[in-house]
Amino acid sequence: MELKEINKFGRELKEILNLKTSPVAVGLAADENDIPQGMEKIGESTRHCQMVDNVRRTGSAFYTTLDDHQCKGGAAVMGMSEMGEKLKNGEFYFHLNHFGNLEAARKTMEKVPYVTPFSVKSIMYAPLEQATFIPDIVVIVTTPRHVMELSQALLYTSGGRIASSFAGKQSLCGDGVALPYTTGEVGVTVGCSGSRKYTQIQDEEMIISIPVEKLPELVKAADKMFGQPC
Repeated sequence: MELKEINKFGRELKEILNLKTSPVAVGLAADENDIPQGMEKIGESTRHCQMVDNVRRTGSAFYTTLDDHQCKGGAAVMGMSEMGEKLKNGEFYFHLNHFGNLEAARKTMEKVPYVTPFSVKSIMYAPLEQATFIPDIVVIVTTPRHVMELSQALLYTSGGRIASSFAGKQSLCGDGVALPYTTGEVGVTVGCSGSRKYTQIQDEEMIISIPVEKLPELVKAADKMFGQPC
């Protein structure tokens, strides 16, 4: 796919489904030389979930390195570093009273999707319709109805089921980026305590993440299903 085609898909998705905010293009770069010329580095340290939320609402675009990621757990599952031991073994969430015992916390964290540690040097963010890079994943924060419509459109041609998984932990990073990046499958997730605390994601919104190679058929099907009057 060419970049102008990807931008067109972003515009069409917004129009067909009447999305209130932009789909977010996320690109994982193994080398900082992959950053498009002229793309600016984010100006402050913040969390991945906040970055996604900021981009979808304001239209900003930027790239980040590990130091820019305030949530090191999120950075770790997306391949920028190794996950900290207390997060990895469940201690962190157990002490937050998110689990009844340490073993349950550990078992959950063992199943969090993650990209190979230290394989990602930079992560790029932009509204899909304005991206200056070819994204790996498109993250859409929207209503359950739109997630339903996107799911139906994704199955329009080939059928099957959306086989996603989530735990309400490491949501926009693990479920929203690492899972589709490592499996090639669509990710559907409900957010997590952190992403709902630190962003403007609404109670009535959830997340669907789509590998970029699925965009052409998705947009074509969405237009047939929802873009024309019956």
